[in-house]
Amino acid sequence: MGLTVHDLTVRYGSLTAVSAVDLSVPDGSVLALLGPSGCGKSTLLRAVAGLEPPTTGRVCWDGADLAGVPVHRREFGLVFQDGQLLPHRNVAGNVAFGLRMRGVDRAARRERVAELLELVGLDGYEARRSTELSGGEQQRVALARALAPHPRLLLLDEPLSALDRALREQLAMDLARVLAGTTALVVTHDHDEAFTLADRVAVMRAGRLVQTGPPAEVWRSPVDEDTARFLGCGAFVPATVHGGVATCELGSVELPWAQSGSVLLGLRPSALRPAASGLKGEVVQRIHRRDHVRLRVRLESGREVDAVAGVLDTASAVTLALDPDGVALVSRRG
Repeated sequence: MGLTVHDLTVRYGSLTAVSAVDLSVPDGSVLALLGPSGCGKSTLLRAVAGLEPPTTGRVCWDGADLAGVPVHRREFGLVFQDGQLLPHRNVAGNVAFGLRMRGVDRAARRERVAELLELVGLDGYEARRSTELSGGEQQRVALARALAPHPRLLLLDEPLSALDRALREQLAMDLARVLAGTTALVVTHDHDEAFTLADRVAVMRAGRLVQTGPPAEVWRSPVDEDTARFLGCGAFVPATVHGGVATCELGSVELPWAQSGSVLLGLRPSALRPAASGLKGEVVQRIHRRDHVRLRVRLESGREVDAVAGVLDTASAVTLALDPDGVALVSRRG
């Protein structure tokens, strides 16, 4: 069955940090709690871990209520954003810490440490001091330490947020591989990270879960405009869908999964791209990014829109068309 949370609320005096949350993490799956800073996602994770007492509601494992079960007896692994390694122990000592607490013999500890360090890409690092490691290496050791005692649930609180962007992207890919088949709850504010790691995403705002579903579903169909903005939509236009094609003032785009009717489309910066035919306009601003250029384009109608082009595209006049990968169906209208 795995983890289930029923009607969970956490209050600090008059402040409600988590409000009436229901969620589940079935065995062998990964759920990402995704939301902006201060939305209550870390508090929810801490309540699941037993570090914060719920004001109301229940946290259950395989249907059994965990109220009164202390943190160290829940058999959950914890990884925080700063790793929290033991500075006086080397890598092997950190990874083996939980195994020693459980009385695992030395030979079995050594075998498990070697297995996990290979899994997280640190084979041969056993004797390194934790203070000699880079930030990314420290997080890999923290992950190996959490996995060592075979936890039934792994809890990760912003595990990559302290790292630079390039390292986060690489480590997210590695972490997705390590988490395959593991039961895990991951807290993050980064939607790329959430969609890379998780089988399902739960979007949180102001202490409540506002949408839960597979990453592709949440990405292409945000439940409301606030969620769409958080997921990168900067503009919204009314449209009509017929036969899997949405038509709006900026043109038409194929959305084969969309039902016919009046809808609201959310446009991410990549929703408009240079094309052979479409809307004509003049580039009024360029912002160079690592692998693309963000354009501000003034259309012939006088409206200004955002678009994305390749790094080698330097034309001042441009023709734009809608790209389905940058379009979200935010809600039905009428």
